[in-house]
Amino acid sequence: MKTLKIAIQKSGRLNEKSVELLKNCGLNFENYKSSLISPVSNFPLEILFLRDDDIPEYVQDGIADLGIVGENVIQETEVEVNYLQRLGFGKCALKIAITNNSDITDLQHLNGKSIATTYPAILGKFLKENNIQSDIRNISGSVEIAPGLGLADAICDLVSTGGTLKSNGLKPFADVMSSEAVLIGRKGDEDNILIQELIQRIQSVLRAKETKYVVLNIHRDNLPKIMSLLPGVKSPTIVPLAEADWVAVHTVIPERDFWDRISSMKQAGAEGIVVMPIEKIIL
Repeated sequence: MKTLKIAIQKSGRLNEKSVELLKNCGLNFENYKSSLISPVSNFPLEILFLRDDDIPEYVQDGIADLGIVGENVIQETEVEVNYLQRLGFGKCALKIAITNNSDITDLQHLNGKSIATTYPAILGKFLKENNIQSDIRNISGSVEIAPGLGLADAICDLVSTGGTLKSNGLKPFADVMSSEAVLIGRKGDEDNILIQELIQRIQSVLRAKETKYVVLNIHRDNLPKIMSLLPGVKSPTIVPLAEADWVAVHTVIPERDFWDRISSMKQAGAEGIVVMPIEKIIL
């Protein structure tokens, strides 16, 4: 059976989360910072540690079967790959930012202005869609200093918290695109059995992160109300307790409405609520 290759970032903001995800999938490997390749001992897979800008092309050209990379990198390199799974980490936004004292108040005010960026392809497409003609200045490195040095009127860069912009006297002005880490694959390889198995593992880890396992005690008279609140994966598990007319209910709750569900359960008469993390959910 052919050994798969997955490319992840060698260093940078996605490396740690990518390694954590793969290890949570039960894959045993060493995170060799000084090595290009790390073999997985318990699955036919090799991990390639690459520059993030190289990952999409490696996947497109078949050098790697899979890759974990930010959407912004894929859009900028303009390669042909399949989006297999959004991964929920590395979230950020590509924004146009201006100086705090800028007279730019409308997108059309960017006409004739210069914009410094490391994402000329994405920015160019955005400006074209909005019928704006600006001078795009492709800069490698920190673009935040460009307005202060008089190199550009604005910048277009990735923004997570906005702290870097603020420290350089800049403020967000326009959203260009949102980005997060995604699992990508080469077009035509979707039916590969090993790829499907790895995707299943990844999805089981992601589902587990989005849910909590809950056990609670409830009097049988209040059971119908609890049942309506807690659908679980399919339906809650009901276990009789030693005390007459009391049962234990086992279920899962989505992370997004966890506290609302807990409050509703207490109001419905739930007692002894125990909440636990889930390692994997396989459907």
